[in-house]
Amino acid sequence: MADVNFDHVYIQYPGSERPTVKDLNLHIADGEFLVLVGPSGCGKSTTLRALAGLEDTSGGHISIGGRDVTGTEPKERDIAMVFQDYALYPHMTVAENMGFALKVAKTPKDEITRRVGQAAETLGLTEFLDRKPKDLSGGQRQRVAMGRAIVREPQVFLMDEPLSNLDAKLRVQTRAQIVKLQSSLGVTTVYVTHDQVEAMTMGDRVAVLNFGELQQVADPKELYDRPVNAFVAGFIGSPSMNLLETRGPIAGWDVELPAGFDDKDIIVGIRPEGLTVISDSAVDLDATSSLSHSSGIRGTVDMVEELGADSYVYVDTHYGQLIARGHETEASPTIGSTVHIGIAHGATVHFFDAATQQRIGN
Repeated sequence: MADVNFDHVYIQYPGSERPTVKDLNLHIADGEFLVLVGPSGCGKSTTLRALAGLEDTSGGHISIGGRDVTGTEPKERDIAMVFQDYALYPHMTVAENMGFALKVAKTPKDEITRRVGQAAETLGLTEFLDRKPKDLSGGQRQRVAMGRAIVREPQVFLMDEPLSNLDAKLRVQTRAQIVKLQSSLGVTTVYVTHDQVEAMTMGDRVAVLNFGELQQVADPKELYDRPVNAFVAGFIGSPSMNLLETRGPIAGWDVELPAGFDDKDIIVGIRPEGLTVISDSAVDLDATSSLSHSSGIRGTVDMVEELGADSYVYVDTHYGQLIARGHETEASPTIGSTVHIGIAHGATVHFFDAATQQRIGN
């Protein structure tokens, strides 16, 4: 077991105008499950590969268990990596695939058999040990790839989008298995994904990257409730937070802006569950008690996503598209109808400085 530390790490490729990873400072505790998440090209996989020793750093230091591993070969870092592609040898059995790295390291046969057997039992693969990869499902192949990492008994697990090749239902099942497995093994794990839902449901903490820079690292609830800037606010959450840029009060909403921003550009953020949809006729009848003493922002319904217990209503307004969450007890508006979007009672309103994009206040 070991902690991991990135100390002012830079990664810049020759000929590139800017670093792929810029001044990364990040500490991952011993036994922690940390998820690196961000949009495509943000530097998350490059960061993971640098930790594995597969990418060179341009500056700074990386340490594992207090030992500086900057510039050392991957085999000297005591890590095991699970890739997006299972990378199984088709001519080998499950047992042979899982034990191959140990065989190369000249580990005694009885020790290989013991470790493979233990990993197979943990992963529910015991009955498949004599099968070839072609006889396995996608989820079973991914478990074999994980088993190959487990038998090495490394200090750190590295996982680079290991679920992206699985279908939606299997992804949900497998991510639950990975979380349970990591918790039982207690091995420090760094997991890369572009899927923020996956990140929020798996990580002890989540590190959000954008353009190679660390934006925020926190537990999932803090990321959702207290994003440090407009990027994190818009990236975390599905659907994402509504962000309205304005100068002065928002017509139709009774929102008090932070002191000093009455005549400055500001971004107002509210999550879909903090908004409510009221029909045009209801507003005309003054049935607006749930609209925080305002008539709401008027707009046209673009789309309605029906999800059973909930629905999401997408409304085109002069502030841009707003997304509000409905409920099964409410009738969804029809596409093309006129509605008003108001603030639900007790909703949290977030504020960001339009110039710096940083959060204002607590």
